[in-house]
Amino acid sequence: MSELLRLTGVSRRFSGLQALRDVNLSVARGEVLGLIGPNGAGKTTLVNTICGVTPANTGSVVFDGKDITRIKTYQAARLGLSRTFQIVQPFAEFSALDNVAAAALFSQPGASLKSAREAAREHLAFVGLEAQAEQPAATLTLAMRKRLELAKALAMEPKLLFLDEVNAGLNSAEVERATKLIHQLAAGGITIVMIEHLMKVVLNVCTRIVVLHNGHPIADGPPREVISNPAVVEAYLGQQYAQRAARHG
Repeated sequence: MSELLRLTGVSRRFSGLQALRDVNLSVARGEVLGLIGPNGAGKTTLVNTICGVTPANTGSVVFDGKDITRIKTYQAARLGLSRTFQIVQPFAEFSALDNVAAAALFSQPGASLKSAREAAREHLAFVGLEAQAEQPAATLTLAMRKRLELAKALAMEPKLLFLDEVNAGLNSAEVERATKLIHQLAAGGITIVMIEHLMKVVLNVCTRIVVLHNGHPIADGPPREVISNPAVVEAYLGQQYAQRAARHG
């Protein structure tokens, strides 16, 4: 598989806090990469740095052959970088349909409102929200708002989709539904980077895992290999999880 994204020596500092430190990372086209690590490890900061929210202080970011180290967020969206947010904040008074149409218009400014709404209906149908298309986003349940967030991200026609804890706050049935959607997206050829704490989901979906700790990658490889890495066990998973994983192979 050819390379879609490459980070070389990426660091990001906030005042006295070194949030990212010399991150080298590549993502291949069609890959489903799991990005895991303790709270505060720098996972969301890494996504923000790639997408232009908080540009790197040092290092370079290359996406689809273009240097995007100093890119603006709207430019990133129009190049095919799309994301969900851990804390979903839709336009509360907008309908679900218009939330998704707004995302389409943001990333494709030449599109007509009619075409944006048509695309929005397709994305809502994909995530199972066609019946809620005309409902204000404020009336949706958390699980529905999470799916709305995914529909918004898909409306931006991503080449690379970042999923930031899409399963947080969901019950087991909702997590299973979300996991099926992610499998469908991967099968459709979208490259995915997932920030996820539910290891069951990571092992089910991801083809590779990168572990961040204190802003720096400490492991990178196939899922089963990474979760047995002693450094990962010590920094993140804990001995009990590692023993259970080993027993269930």
